[in-house]
Amino acid sequence: MQKTKFIFITGGVCSGLGKGIASSSIGAIMRSCGYSVFTLKLDPYLNIDPGTMSPFQHGEVYVTDDGAETDLDLGHYERFIDTNLSKLSNLTTGRVYEKVLREERSGDYLGKTIQIIPHITNEIKDHIKKAAESSKADILLIEIGGTVGDIEGDPYLEAARQFHREVGHDNVLFIHLTLLPFLKASGELKTKPTQASVRELYRRGIQPDIILARSDKKIDKDAIAKISLFADVEEEAVIPAPTVKTIYEVPVNFEKKYHISSIISDKLKLAKRKSDLSDWEKLVKKIKSNHKKKLSIGLVGKYNQNLDAYLSVVEALKSACYHNNITLDLIWINAVKLEKKDKAEFKKLKKVKGIVVPGGFGNRGIEGKIIAARYARKNNKPYLGLCLGMQVATIEFARHVLETKKVNSTEFDPKTKNPVIHILPGHTAEEEKGGTLRLGAYPCVLDKDSKSFKAYGIHKISERHRHRYEFNMDYRDVLEKAGMRFAGLSPDKRLVEIVELKDHPFFVASQFHPEFKSRPLRPHPLFVDFIKASLKI
Repeated sequence: MQKTKFIFITGGVCSGLGKGIASSSIGAIMRSCGYSVFTLKLDPYLNIDPGTMSPFQHGEVYVTDDGAETDLDLGHYERFIDTNLSKLSNLTTGRVYEKVLREERSGDYLGKTIQIIPHITNEIKDHIKKAAESSKADILLIEIGGTVGDIEGDPYLEAARQFHREVGHDNVLFIHLTLLPFLKASGELKTKPTQASVRELYRRGIQPDIILARSDKKIDKDAIAKISLFADVEEEAVIPAPTVKTIYEVPVNFEKKYHISSIISDKLKLAKRKSDLSDWEKLVKKIKSNHKKKLSIGLVGKYNQNLDAYLSVVEALKSACYHNNITLDLIWINAVKLEKKDKAEFKKLKKVKGIVVPGGFGNRGIEGKIIAARYARKNNKPYLGLCLGMQVATIEFARHVLETKKVNSTEFDPKTKNPVIHILPGHTAEEEKGGTLRLGAYPCVLDKDSKSFKAYGIHKISERHRHRYEFNMDYRDVLEKAGMRFAGLSPDKRLVEIVELKDHPFFVASQFHPEFKSRPLRPHPLFVDFIKASLKI
């Protein structure tokens, strides 16, 4: 039985170079060679998880099947390697310290002085081992967040150094992603930042085996030779990582141009297997060939200052468009401005062929989202509501179709007389925010007469959730009589999972987040059918 091999991915010079994309691409390549792959993101912030972090700062909170609130890079991992990850796939410094300190308080260390080395580093190594044992993967990819040289990342680098020594050189590989900036004045790429970044790794006892050289310009042989010399890495292991039209081109470039799977296999003493990226090549070809055929879709969000807040939604829309041989023309519509009757935002709403209202929390911009739902309903424009997008659609329908006053969610108005959306049974609004929502995958039974059933093609599905408020079943009968279809329910019929409008080309809204299960090679059926409906407008 083959032992797990470990690949650590680090980044240097600056953040935002795309370690997550690089890690995911390597995972996709090795998986195409027939190896099982699992991934782990080590995040050096002190939050327990990203669940309570601002979308403006952190971006999207990604949710796994087992209910872990994780870093958005896990979305990239799942989309590229097409493997469902778990709570073991994301570890924050906050979680490490929480566990160590909890054990210290309970006396597990028998009065010993608790230190970063060995106690914190041991906990990190133990988590890596657990991820390997649980996944039984041939290859475990471990991305270390942040930039080499950041003080908060040092415990992870030290743990990686120790881990390398403990499991053996043939079982651990270090890949370092770094920047080659282009100076317009001199007209050349500069290798000094890369050299400096590698030296930072050396100071922490780590020698990179492969360097991914990130650049917006073509990297010539002289630059590669210089990096090879100063970083003590073979020239063939200095791999250009240029800016590309689509992120899904990255694995194709790494493998077809630079044979990275062969280099990895040599260094990890793996049997060489031929990669098969034909599906990725077809996808890239399709993306590039569809650039003139565009479909305008409006995304009505309230975190538009950081577009990463809706990363999985955007990727799900793109993938569905590729599937329908079209390119996404995404129109960002600000819910807060729409709420304030901004004419420019409303003009955008009228222009688009389909409307998506994604998830979120809090009452800021809610009335703007309700306006968007109403416009879609009254003008027969395809509508896809996700989590909060389902709730606002329900509120809008109850207010204007039933002509019922003071309809709201108790999240936005705790004293509302008609709480069509209310707190989950067993929850309170005052409880701790982190990790207390309905999280993870839950089953849903579809109505066979619904558009949702037509999209999925199966009666029972499982989708991921992240919310604290639900549809109030006291209002089901009256809404159903008015034309709302309850297309998906929990198996016990106590919870509403999907609502639709019967007399509408496509008005589908889910309490769950289908975007988390969409894949570039296997787009989510609700997104696919939403795009199909939008193409008919």
